[in-house]
Amino acid sequence: MSHELTFRPVTSENWTDFEKLFESRGGPKSCWCTVWRTVQSCPNSERPATAKKLEMKKRISTGEPVGLLGYFGSEPVAWCSIAPRDTYRAAMSDPMRGDEKHKIWSIVCFFVSRQFRGQGLFQKLIAAAETHAADNGATLLEGYPVDQDSPSYRFGGFLPAFEQAGYSLVGHKGARRHVVRKALTVAGTK
Repeated sequence: MSHELTFRPVTSENWTDFEKLFESRGGPKSCWCTVWRTVQSCPNSERPATAKKLEMKKRISTGEPVGLLGYFGSEPVAWCSIAPRDTYRAAMSDPMRGDEKHKIWSIVCFFVSRQFRGQGLFQKLIAAAETHAADNGATLLEGYPVDQDSPSYRFGGFLPAFEQAGYSLVGHKGARRHVVRKALTVAGTK
């Protein structure tokens, strides 16, 4: 690779990159990664894509963490939704014993541009998400992958990839989603 792969949090400054990636061919422009977020107005299924896009832009403009963009050189090529768990709907997972002792972030969905798939970018997104969450004080990262033969919820990643990255299976949510967790070391602590 002649360009280095880098990751940056989505902010107002790189909104146009976020918009470019989401509106690219095959991009998640129908949901704008609002499906699992706490509802701002009406149910997600009843809102057109333009309203979802505006909702995400509003979240970003207020400084709410929403996720990371992966760049190949200056080109946005990947997305990972990573944010505090309480910014997502409660339906993502059930509270567990000891949760009150942690600052929990959730890693909810991924998108990788077609030409970059199959090159190990998923594992790099997970690692970048862990660093980002820990740098923002998270002590526990939770994910919601599915089995590889799952017909739905594939945007959340596959269980073996999370297990390979050191996540532990701690439960299930619904018929398909697993709940996995990994303890994080907060920046500046050991």
